[in-house]
Amino acid sequence: MKTESGQIQVYTGDGKGKTTAALGLAMRAIGNGLKVGMIFFDKGGAYYGERKILDDLKKDGLQYQVFGLPRMTAGKGFRFKNEPGDLAEAQKALALAKKWIKSDLSLLILDEVNTTIKTGLLKLENVLELIGLKPEKLELVLTGRYAPPEIIELADLVTEMKPLKHYINKGLGARPGIEY
Repeated sequence: MKTESGQIQVYTGDGKGKTTAALGLAMRAIGNGLKVGMIFFDKGGAYYGERKILDDLKKDGLQYQVFGLPRMTAGKGFRFKNEPGDLAEAQKALALAKKWIKSDLSLLILDEVNTTIKTGLLKLENVLELIGLKPEKLELVLTGRYAPPEIIELADLVTEMKPLKHYINKGLGARPGIEY
């Protein structure tokens, strides 16, 4: 059985858990001595609790970078509308992804990259070009809702997170430590 080649994984859908699944894969890879890179394409701001742990994992081979203006704001909820600075941040994230994809990483996670295509922050052809740069041994993960059919076609594994039941429908908002 062939185990050396890196695959393309996509975590998409309207359900909860896409970034969480990618973080779990990152921890597994780091625990096995692999070098991991994670680029958060549209999650600026300080309201994401996992970053405290990610900082600790840098000593074990993790590198990560956060892009995007803050979307989660204390007391105001989530900002959906793009602001002018969001486009510039997405372009910076894409430039870093092009650099990291050519590095010695074993796993590269592009968090929310699918969503940035849907919202117009990135063009599909730019992300397809990036995927085309993937070295054979690199495991590449793309997360976010709205994965385009072209990316799904290129992927070796696609997981769709689908909500069957969600407590948001009972009026419960996003909670620190659980949703962010």
